[in-house]
Amino acid sequence: MQAKLTSNIVNWSLTLVIVGIIALVSNWIGQEIMPQKAVPGILALMGIALVGMIIQKLVPLNIPSIAYIGILGLILTIPGVPGSAQLVHWTHNVELMALCTPVVAYAGISIGNSWADFAKLGWRTVVVGLVVLMGTYVGSAVVAQIVLKLQGII
Repeated sequence: MQAKLTSNIVNWSLTLVIVGIIALVSNWIGQEIMPQKAVPGILALMGIALVGMIIQKLVPLNIPSIAYIGILGLILTIPGVPGSAQLVHWTHNVELMALCTPVVAYAGISIGNSWADFAKLGWRTVVVGLVVLMGTYVGSAVVAQIVLKLQGII
């Protein structure tokens, strides 16, 4: 059990680091928030996600880790909880769309169940996957731009 949990934590940490880096770049390019401003918020979100996933493995209930992550994030940001104001300040510098990009990308990759399995598919699969993800992202951005312009929001 301990070895499996340790293996899971290593895999989750690697995934969170990759998602964090992509989110930092997306936040910088898409929202013009400098990475050094967003790093504390990204690290806080990564920590909350990691702790939530660990709790899910340790608690003997059949509840998805996203529930633990959401509850933990909610509790940590309640006004009056020590550190909540700082946590809210840090995460204020991380835009939602910057987080959506890597999460959706990882959801597509997770079909292979792990990064190691994904890497075994070969470099051509990686290239095709990246092209598909970029095409989806750019297509979504174009549609969003058109709809927001038509509605007069931007």
